[in-house]
Amino acid sequence: MKTKPNIIFMLADDMGYGDMSKFNGGLSQTPVLDSLADEGICLTQHYAASPVCNPSRASLLTGRYPHRTGSIDTFDHLGGERLSLRERTIADILKNSGYSTGLVGKFHNGTIGDEYHPNRRGFDEFFGFRGGWQYYFEPRIECNGTRVGNDGKYLTDLLTDKAIDFVTRHKSEPFFLHLAYNCPHFPIEAPEEDISPFTGSGKFNKGVSTLYGMIRNMDRNIGRLLEELKRLGLSDNTIVMFTSDNGPDFGGHGDHDLRRFNCNFNGSKGNTYEGGIRLPMIMRWPDGLPGKKNIDSMMHLTDWLPTLLAMAGVELPKDNLPLDGWNNLPVLREEKGKTNTRRFWQWNRYYPYIGSNAAMRDGDWKLVRPYAPQTYRDNDGTLDQQLRQNPELFKEILPVQPRSWFSYGPPLPAELYNLKDDPEEKNNLAEKEQDKLRQMLCDLEKWFEEVEADRRQCADAVLK
Repeated sequence: MKTKPNIIFMLADDMGYGDMSKFNGGLSQTPVLDSLADEGICLTQHYAASPVCNPSRASLLTGRYPHRTGSIDTFDHLGGERLSLRERTIADILKNSGYSTGLVGKFHNGTIGDEYHPNRRGFDEFFGFRGGWQYYFEPRIECNGTRVGNDGKYLTDLLTDKAIDFVTRHKSEPFFLHLAYNCPHFPIEAPEEDISPFTGSGKFNKGVSTLYGMIRNMDRNIGRLLEELKRLGLSDNTIVMFTSDNGPDFGGHGDHDLRRFNCNFNGSKGNTYEGGIRLPMIMRWPDGLPGKKNIDSMMHLTDWLPTLLAMAGVELPKDNLPLDGWNNLPVLREEKGKTNTRRFWQWNRYYPYIGSNAAMRDGDWKLVRPYAPQTYRDNDGTLDQQLRQNPELFKEILPVQPRSWFSYGPPLPAELYNLKDDPEEKNNLAEKEQDKLRQMLCDLEKWFEEVEADRRQCADAVLK
């Protein structure tokens, strides 16, 4: 009889706390996720590893800070999103311990180059797309390296079909399924029947109505997957987890403006304020964890590799690269044990710069180095769109401008917040708490020097 738990780790894309109806007073419609949160465990201080997608995903897969992994920027045509080949993923470890492993949906940790393909990063099966986003009604999809059609289906429906197929085929053996939905990432597209409840309410513009429609559709599809687990008798011994890779995207203009309720957290996708990195996390494992509770301890995406290995009774390989994540299983079981409350973040375009968009938490204290606009040099989107539509044309990554081309200038003044008293980051205490500010700035600099030195040791790092 199978005793190892199955694992389904669902990852939404650009979804914040405020996108679940449990937390927004019913503005959106997520009854399945709300019920899952009520039945299982809801983590109230759960954090992304980065305010943008692929660095966070790299940390989830490796248990290490993004800089160490080489996955530091979203431009896949430049290779900045690649997960270094020296890294071992959770799929690698579980596969070598007898698990069947599958990735359905978005990868974005190696778009160009056969050696970076998900099938060579521990996943027995891959159905989805390797880049940062795809169209929902006309997606370019592959199955283990071969292009396949979408049968006229909406992307979220199609990915759920494949997830259900994976679970059904592997019902008699332990499996690890990483279900990485594209929803609700750009492009903002949804079936009309999912949009109409929101447009009809008169409360939202077209952009937010469509985005809530995307989430409504995803929630219904998650319900289909949970029903299949129940039908197969797998619900009790399957660890089901749901979170996002970063905070909500507030982009767009006019009627397509995506600004919406996010529990009054400051910031959004792309910055290191709470709105960009603090995420919903809900999980259920009836055989292994008591449910119907909230846990307020701070947790981080890097923690899930060691924590899931502990849940599965799998040892971390002795030659594994050092982890930044902690095993938080004792915390989830409310046993004696502490989690790590010192965490770090930093992200900007191209070459990492500690003077912009960095943050540190030390217990209740949070330091923020604000986002400097000159560190964000976007591309025009043309190459990005071409890569989504015709990935076969990109055989090699394109060259990156040399470091000397960038001039970031002096950093903006650092900010300091006490999140216990001020979770919305409204009261900057930098002037009043100068000793604490100096200490945390020093700690942030030391961390950055360490992880950047580690990144530059990656033989395949694109940016040195």
